[in-house]
Amino acid sequence: MVFSDFSKLIKFRLTFLVVFSASISFLIGSKVNGEIIWKNWGLLILGGFLVTAAANGFNEIIEKDLDKLMRRTADRPLPSGKMTNGQALVLSLFMGIAGTYILGSLNLTTGYLSVFSIFLYAFIYTPAKRKSPIAVFIGAIPGALPPLIGYVAAHPKIDYIALVLFGIQFVWQFPHFWAIAWVLDDDYKLAGFRLLPTGKRDATSAVITFVFTLILVPVSLLPTFYNFGGLYVGAISLISSFAFLYYAFNLMLKQDIGSAKKLMYASFFYLPVVQLALLFDFVGK
Repeated sequence: MVFSDFSKLIKFRLTFLVVFSASISFLIGSKVNGEIIWKNWGLLILGGFLVTAAANGFNEIIEKDLDKLMRRTADRPLPSGKMTNGQALVLSLFMGIAGTYILGSLNLTTGYLSVFSIFLYAFIYTPAKRKSPIAVFIGAIPGALPPLIGYVAAHPKIDYIALVLFGIQFVWQFPHFWAIAWVLDDDYKLAGFRLLPTGKRDATSAVITFVFTLILVPVSLLPTFYNFGGLYVGAISLISSFAFLYYAFNLMLKQDIGSAKKLMYASFFYLPVVQLALLFDFVGK
């Protein structure tokens, strides 16, 4: 086994983005708490990386035979035979236990949330992907837990700030997921995945994607509304949300893969821009 195989098993880029989101929220929670404990920030990053990697590993073990059917996943270590199920299981169990222990050492709530995240993503969301488009709603919960986990790791209380951070990432995931599903729908169908709202590329799926992107506009303004994000945070969030909405509107009009790709790329920029704006606002206070 080489590093590239391990990287594909844990979906390194996705894992990195998850840890980034959690680390930003940790710093926000630390400012609310009154001090930044950098040692705990490092433990959050390490524990969050291991927990996310474990969840992705379990996901790939469960979907090994399905990954063989899709072009974009056929070269992953399990379907390609570069790694055995046993090797992947041992790695994933070790990472899951170690990551949960590290996060639990920060406080019990963080540990409980990490276990819940692994369970919901790997064992509920993963099999649901072939059953119904409702899987996206299920997956959006563990997908939105990183900022909540990061915040609670620094400020061990689920308050309104924690819920707003969770809410922004939760709503964001719907246009993000559906844009990806639109682009990859042909490949997903080879494995029987049903992730678009109607199960196919059509006007209804595009309209639903637009509606959820529209919902993100007021949700992104909640930090300013609740007065823990300044006016410039509200301005950046509003501009980012309307830019995101523009691409969702284009998808609704054109209903083509090109528009879905632009929406997908916009989603990659949207979340870190909004989260960093909120962080810099907190740091400046």
